[in-house]
Amino acid sequence: MTKESATLKFDSLSTDTIKAKGLKIRISELPVEEWTEEPQGPHPFPELVDLRNWHRILLKKYPPFYAPVCDYCCLCTFGKCDLSREKHGACGLTLEAQQARIVALACCIGASCHCGHSRHLVHHLIEKYGRNVPLDMGPEINVEAPVTRTVCGIKPKTIKDLETALDYVETQIMHTVASTHTGQESSAVDYEAKAMLVSMCDHVGMEVADIAQIAGYDFPKGDEDAPLIETGLGTISKDKPFILMVGHNVANGVELVDYLKETGKYGSIEIGGICCTILDLTRYDFQSKIVGPITYQLRIIRSGLPDVIMVDEQCIRTDIIEEAKAINAKVIAWNEKACHGLPDSTHEEEDKLVDDLVNDKKDAVLIFDPEKAARVAVKTVEKIFPKRNNQRNLPTDEEMIEIAKKCTECFECQRTCPNNLYTTDAVVAAQSGDFSKLEGLYEACLTCGRCEDACPQEIPVTGMIIQSWQKYIRDEKWLVRAGRGPVKDTEIRAVGAPIVLGEIPGIVALIGCGNLPNGSREVARIAEEFLKRRYIVVATGCSAMDIGRYKTEDGEYLYEKYPGVFDAGGLTNIGSCVSNGHISGAAMKVASIFARRNLRGNFEEIADYILNRVGAVGISWGAMSQKAASIATG
Repeated sequence: MTKESATLKFDSLSTDTIKAKGLKIRISELPVEEWTEEPQGPHPFPELVDLRNWHRILLKKYPPFYAPVCDYCCLCTFGKCDLSREKHGACGLTLEAQQARIVALACCIGASCHCGHSRHLVHHLIEKYGRNVPLDMGPEINVEAPVTRTVCGIKPKTIKDLETALDYVETQIMHTVASTHTGQESSAVDYEAKAMLVSMCDHVGMEVADIAQIAGYDFPKGDEDAPLIETGLGTISKDKPFILMVGHNVANGVELVDYLKETGKYGSIEIGGICCTILDLTRYDFQSKIVGPITYQLRIIRSGLPDVIMVDEQCIRTDIIEEAKAINAKVIAWNEKACHGLPDSTHEEEDKLVDDLVNDKKDAVLIFDPEKAARVAVKTVEKIFPKRNNQRNLPTDEEMIEIAKKCTECFECQRTCPNNLYTTDAVVAAQSGDFSKLEGLYEACLTCGRCEDACPQEIPVTGMIIQSWQKYIRDEKWLVRAGRGPVKDTEIRAVGAPIVLGEIPGIVALIGCGNLPNGSREVARIAEEFLKRRYIVVATGCSAMDIGRYKTEDGEYLYEKYPGVFDAGGLTNIGSCVSNGHISGAAMKVASIFARRNLRGNFEEIADYILNRVGAVGISWGAMSQKAASIATG
């Protein structure tokens, strides 16, 4: 059921009760039935409690375990309230319910991130290409939006139909956030049930975002032979200006590539990035460079290679302007969710903005128009590149020895380290020119920079760790397969029976960011172990990048050794974070295509079938992101 508009015009209208001339009646939303293949299921557009019984069954069978990071609640001005030892807060809340409330809030934050991203992208594509762009997922995909079909009970045909799904998702996020207010929900189980529902909605939002950009930008449509992309800092030419992209919204990256091609400058400027923006951009332009996952931000910026840094939304270091200033690089922000305290420069003259950036009158600008932001970035990077000369923010080896001598061995850096790395020992060893211990910390270090803020002697501990590894970083290269997009219906037909009957042991999805000690290497090892056992391994986001960083015992990269097919022993890079909707969608397709279950508005039955018949599991091997929490909960 989609919503269409209708307009009725009457030059003259006369009835027993009304006489009118020039009458115009507009109906903004008119239900139109276009999906006749399947009957409507019991719960189209399920509200907050429509799936509560199903969620309670799951929570009874798999009760959550809470290990509170904090025993206090500080969310209202009655607090802070000590909830330890079975004490109640001023509102009567228990520690268990408080922890579940935090889970629900985290899932709301993650879901709203993806939904906001999706809404922005859909609006941008409608503005650029119109509302009637067909959702063509290719000749081998008939079930184009399995998650949206299952949850919402609609069969979207064009980009405008996706707005109906987003309206629903936004409403459920609003209701779930409302339930977390002081004096609302009191049950941990009900908070967890609400988290499950809003995270289910998250998968709708992610699917909407990815099928919208596939349709609008003509991304690969389930291409199991997507090309291998050479990645790493070593792929960036030091003889060309370099624009580094950080974030998750690809709209600006597409405008950047298009502008370079239109002006004949394509190839003369390096385009690379971190996180999902660049992962999606390689689906549009195979020459763009993936530099690294989320943990690489400080490593790359302090290396001095970026001349201009473009940021959009999600997973951006909030001190990125400060870090860029230290290497005299300029930052261009363009997304309303991350304004970084900058004044709105959208309507200023382009040449003036470029002049202000090049002549150091401004360190960063905020331009809400992605096309204009792309033009300003190109013009700025051309002029600033000769001036910067790869200015770095890292100490030399000689400087490290002198800096290390300031260490008083107070261990503050080690105490504040989220991974409890032996940073003090490494700094002390550097006093005599022994950098081996610093090198040994590189793989385990998240480069969060907390150790530097904690040090009373202002020793740049993170910078020293990065510098100790420079001889490897500057030439680092590896291979990642470009994101392929959705799993084809034909692939599901081939693997449906083997999965359900146990011939294929199952599907393993590696999602989120591997930002744990040695997380990147561990994600790759997890993938390899399951591949050896003929599991179907799929990956998205930073995990998909991490898998490409390491070689097997045979000296091959994992993406080289294992095919990109959705089949036993296949390693599939589905795409960016919003591509996670295709993973849950693939499991739903097994129920639909193999088991002939109706998807339409039938989430409860489909979820039950997947749980009991499809061996599918997601692994989020990392910390930090509320988005990863929501993806996993959904």
